[in-house]
Amino acid sequence: MQALWTICLFGLPSLIYARATFRERPLFELGLRPAQNTGFYILAIVLLVLAIPLEGWLGVLNRKLPLPPPMIELEKATDRQVMAYLKVRSPLDIVINLLIMAVLPAIFEELCFRGVIQRILIQVFGNPWGGIIVAAALFSAFHMQFQGFLPRMMLGILLGAAFWYSGSLWTAIFAHMFYNGIQVIVASYYPKMIDENPSVPAWLGLGSLVLVVGLLGLIRKQSTASYEQVYS
Repeated sequence: MQALWTICLFGLPSLIYARATFRERPLFELGLRPAQNTGFYILAIVLLVLAIPLEGWLGVLNRKLPLPPPMIELEKATDRQVMAYLKVRSPLDIVINLLIMAVLPAIFEELCFRGVIQRILIQVFGNPWGGIIVAAALFSAFHMQFQGFLPRMMLGILLGAAFWYSGSLWTAIFAHMFYNGIQVIVASYYPKMIDENPSVPAWLGLGSLVLVVGLLGLIRKQSTASYEQVYS
């Protein structure tokens, strides 16, 4: 049911939009095209890995923000649901968990939030970063886990930037898939990780931010994507 929910909620609207917007090669035009530079696939993954301390630091800040009790209860309910998904009784369960919680979300969430919503917002704002940031905020809010809103929004921004600079949605999909996959594997064997909120010192978060910004600058310099064509 979770797999069908992911496909129907994110995949079908994206496919309908692509068919209605592009007469020829709708998925290609939506972003499922090869990256201009094959190194972008690795750089996008490295970008998310370097951002892990920054994500943790933002999570510390996020948890200090006052939230209404209903939001906190909704978050706890979501955590309990995730823990139920991650119960492991055999190696096959790991494979199923990776498919349901890493592969399918990476493909269909990226199609929806980066391929469709980010594209529309960039055209509305007439500014790439405006579209990337607002799409990332919607991406985070849709997960209904507001104690992790800032870290997830930051990841959405990085995935949006990876798509924008590479011209290929596959860079964001592979990075998203890798990031979720690592979390699924670790949480499957150590489910308490979901409830634990390790403290990340500010210096480590700021150091991560510097590395992320530096790598984004490198990706931008290596970019040869024609943005007018990618988002036309």
